Amino acid sequence: MLSRSVSFRVPSIFNSFANLISAESTRHGGHSQLPFSSLNLGLNTADNPQHVQANRNLFFSQFGIAPTQVAFSHQVHGDQVLVATQAGHYTGYDALITNSAGLFLSVTVADCTPILIYDAGQQAVAAIHAGWRGTVAQIAVKTIQAMQQTFGTNPRNCYAYIGTCIDDCSFEVGSEVAAEFEDQFKRYDSDKQKYCIDLKNANAAQLMTMGLPKSQIEISPYSTVLHNQDYFSYRLEHGQTGRMLALIGLKSNSLNK
Repeated sequence: MLSRSVSFRVPSIFNSFANLISAESTRHGGHSQLPFSSLNLGLNTADNPQHVQANRNLFFSQFGIAPTQVAFSHQVHGDQVLVATQAGHYTGYDALITNSAGLFLSVTVADCTPILIYDAGQQAVAAIHAGWRGTVAQIAVKTIQAMQQTFGTNPRNCYAYIGTCIDDCSFEVGSEVAAEFEDQFKRYDSDKQKYCIDLKNANAAQLMTMGLPKSQIEISPYSTVLHNQDYFSYRLEHGQTGRMLALIGLKSNSLNK
């Protein structure tokens, strides 16, 4: 926690990599007012745009980077992967990958699963937005495949963080959505007459299928619903809420000094 009480968490799986910047924001320390209070980093919300931009500037400044160094996309709950070579606002991608130092990738979430990946062998990174549709479409698998094709990534050299999202006891869905998931990632609640889906472990399984060792995958213990005092939840707050941001990137030489 730094100036203006901006709070974020750095995945411990990445702690030993001095050349890497990674973080997941919370909802604390920004300029936004209710119902977006306070560190709303989502551009596509009904919040005051000036507050959102001030929040983003404040958040990025915690890591010594400028907003002009960040690549992000208008997410569409799809499975398209962007090979980012420069910063900017893209459209239609739910995963971004790069091996460019000084370029930082970000995704925004408020129940969906953020996934950050670092390839320690080829010095490349990825940021993934995996909602239930993206999870079903195997966006985590497709991102690793894109890294293999583009950078020569060996999954055994990768480290991953599966971030804070809606928890399996809160993500209730109907039978049509549940049918898209394997049995080990869903359970039926007879009292609620709904299925509950485990997005975190569904995505972890995809990464392990691609060859990432289980010991190199960290899963956030936090929930957007159960820990709503610290995180935004689109479902719990009926759509009137902000967005967290997950960030990853390789330091440039100037940042290493």
